[in-house]
Amino acid sequence: MSGNRRKPPQGRGRRAAQPPPTSGRRAASRGSAPEPSGGRAESRRAAQQGAGGGGGRRRAASASTGAAGGGRRAAREAGRGRGGPERKRFIDYPRANKYGVRRWLPSWKLLLGTGFGFLALMVGLAGIALWMVQVPEASAAAKQEKNVYYWANGKQMVVAGQGDHNRQVVGIDQIPSGMKWAVIAAENESFYDDNGVDPMGILRAVGKMAMGGETQSGSTITQQYVKNTFLDQSQTISRKAKELLISIKVGAKEDKDDILAGYLNTGYYGRGAYGIQAAAQAYYRVDSAKLDPSQAAFLSATLNGPNLYDPAGGIGSAATKDKNLARAKARWSWTLDREVAIGKMSKSERDEIKAKGFPMPKQPKKATELKGQTGYLVELANRSVVNNSGGKITKRMLESGGYRIHTTFDQKKTEEMRDSVEKVKKANIDEKKRKVDKYVQFGGASVRPSDGAIVAIYGGEDATKHFTNNADYTGVQVGSTFKPFVLAAAMRDGARDPDLGPTQSEAERTKVSPKSVFNGNNKVKLRDYDGTIWNDKDGGEWHQRNDGDHSYGRINLRYAMQESVNTPFIQLGMDVGTDKVKEAALDAGLDEDSLARTTPTFSLGTSAPSAIRMANAYGTFAKSGKTTEPYSVKKVERKGQEVYTHHSKSKLTFDRAVADNVTDVLENVVQKGTGKPAKALNRPAAGKTGTTDDNKSAWFTGYTPQLSTSIGMWRVNDQAKSQKFLKMYGVGGEDTIHGASFPAEIWTKYMQGALKGTKVMSFPKAGPIGEKVYGDGMSPTPTPTRTDEPSDEPSETASDKPSNSPSHSASDKPSNSPSSTTSCNPMDPKCEDDNGGGNGDPGGDDGGTPGNPNGGTGDQGGFISGPNSSRRD
Repeated sequence: MSGNRRKPPQGRGRRAAQPPPTSGRRAASRGSAPEPSGGRAESRRAAQQGAGGGGGRRRAASASTGAAGGGRRAAREAGRGRGGPERKRFIDYPRANKYGVRRWLPSWKLLLGTGFGFLALMVGLAGIALWMVQVPEASAAAKQEKNVYYWANGKQMVVAGQGDHNRQVVGIDQIPSGMKWAVIAAENESFYDDNGVDPMGILRAVGKMAMGGETQSGSTITQQYVKNTFLDQSQTISRKAKELLISIKVGAKEDKDDILAGYLNTGYYGRGAYGIQAAAQAYYRVDSAKLDPSQAAFLSATLNGPNLYDPAGGIGSAATKDKNLARAKARWSWTLDREVAIGKMSKSERDEIKAKGFPMPKQPKKATELKGQTGYLVELANRSVVNNSGGKITKRMLESGGYRIHTTFDQKKTEEMRDSVEKVKKANIDEKKRKVDKYVQFGGASVRPSDGAIVAIYGGEDATKHFTNNADYTGVQVGSTFKPFVLAAAMRDGARDPDLGPTQSEAERTKVSPKSVFNGNNKVKLRDYDGTIWNDKDGGEWHQRNDGDHSYGRINLRYAMQESVNTPFIQLGMDVGTDKVKEAALDAGLDEDSLARTTPTFSLGTSAPSAIRMANAYGTFAKSGKTTEPYSVKKVERKGQEVYTHHSKSKLTFDRAVADNVTDVLENVVQKGTGKPAKALNRPAAGKTGTTDDNKSAWFTGYTPQLSTSIGMWRVNDQAKSQKFLKMYGVGGEDTIHGASFPAEIWTKYMQGALKGTKVMSFPKAGPIGEKVYGDGMSPTPTPTRTDEPSDEPSETASDKPSNSPSHSASDKPSNSPSSTTSCNPMDPKCEDDNGGGNGDPGGDDGGTPGNPNGGTGDQGGFISGPNSSRRD
């Protein structure tokens, strides 16, 4: 039967034996596996061989087992989604041909590739960020500077200006090499070679902050400079990232020396000092350029934390004086060693520095800012700079800071003036004892006649409490201290001829000698230069009063100045012309804005020039007629360059004979007259007292050949909404205050201290000048009097009472005539005129604008009261 069975063709049989093609995934899901080709044929052959023995059966079994194994492997491959040969992947993860844990462990190739890829990504992102970031403008705080003011001797006086930072920027040439290398050695020895950043340092800082650890700053000088100049001081990741990017750009663009100078100029060193210049002054009282290597090594330590390195101590228990000093010494020594290590200091130099010991800083100065007199000095210097720099330095520029202002102020003399005022005030003024002692003010100024330099001022008790500078314009009238300008005008321009018109040439005028004789009695009639009686605005005769209603009879001008008699000088002003008196005052050095209207009382001191101007104007007489503008600033520097320099210019405004005769007359005032308290100076001095009507101000202005000084005293409530000058009757326990009292006492004390140790100098001898004229229409009397000779004494007819002598007007004593009884002038303090003020102009007792003591130069008339004013100096 087997022979009759047909065999299928082998080829078709093999194809029929193959299962239909299916995807490995589908087969796997059905749980079947493909049968290997030829598996059944092999079984049949094995069975047919029958007797092939055990060997044949073993081969058949082996073949069958192999076929089964192949099916299982195929099933596993199908289960993994592979129906054919393994395909290579770009990233072999999870790893092929690995099982269990090994399948998920990345290969070294994968790790390396991932690392390179991340690095490339970071570099790319950093490049984009670097391209996008721009170096910002320096912060306002980094640019903010203050001005430094220096005494005349070059010593620093004060640092003042806008903002809170005490900083003065200096160039790299003003920073000694010892300071530069100390900082580089201690902080960033590769500074000149690196690209401005330390990536590892940044990563360390970021990592610590991310983990909540202590904050850290950038480690390079460039990064610190960027932080100080362009960024805030926060310690955040975003700020660190900005710092890194900006530092790279700054390191690539800016010069290393500029970066180093910027860092040293913006760093905080403690004691309120920002920048190396401020630090040098704060710790050693020197400019940065004068720091030695030892001092520099210490200051470099303060940049790391001044609270912990200042030997004066800091805040907290860890910053005691002893602990800080120990830290500072250790850091100082280590910094010197580091400088040796980087080759910027020799071992011998280091050993020599260490042998001298630690450079102990000076004790911190208390922040005085603008207290006391300092504020007045700074304010005066600032105004001088703005007014005299020709537009080179405006007020806004000055407020931006960065200027070094070298003043003319003498520290010793300024302190002497302050002490003199305070001593007199303490000894005499007691607000608790006397109500009238309240609101007493003093002001003063001292000028060098040779060049007009202001060497000292007293502006008030404290610039932070009393805001008006009493040395400058205050509106306070100067009284009889104005009389020397009347005398100077009379000697220079001459008296007018009564027979000629008001406009007369110089040749037609008569130069007046100090020997000239005038009527010194009380309430003499005031006459115009042509002899006509001068009437007030209401038509009443003008009768001028003397202090205390004293009458002196026929006296010469020298004696009239000695005793400060009013009637001769108001008449002299009329004879010369108040316009000429004004010219003389301006030529001497007063400023026009402070001068009153040229009414008759102009000659008696209704003007209100400042103490500075009065001292300078008297200085014109001290230097024999040469006038120089007063000044308070010698030069101004900014960033090492001079931007303003003062050049003193003097001009001859009075002939030597005129000026020296004024001095001679004023010397006599000190020796024999109202200025006698100044004799205690015990050296040649000339001066004049001045007291205004109703005792509202008192002055003494005087000079030696080397120094001219003016001291004033008045009462005003500077805090009142409506201010006015107050009477001083009873102040200091005195019935009245005169220029010869407290002002002269202060002047003398100050001048004694200011001139101590200086050469005693005499004034030039005055020669003859002018002609002896007779004022008030008086004629030479045949009876010899002391006025016929250069005498300091009054004539024999002088009397303290109104005289009935025919040579005197009947108006010297009270009169019942209508002209006398109706001559109540508004300038008379006893005249109860509703309008008040002078010359009929409203203005109140204080002159000028009612209630405004600082504005009384327009409508003058209160302090020195016209026809019936009186004064005792």
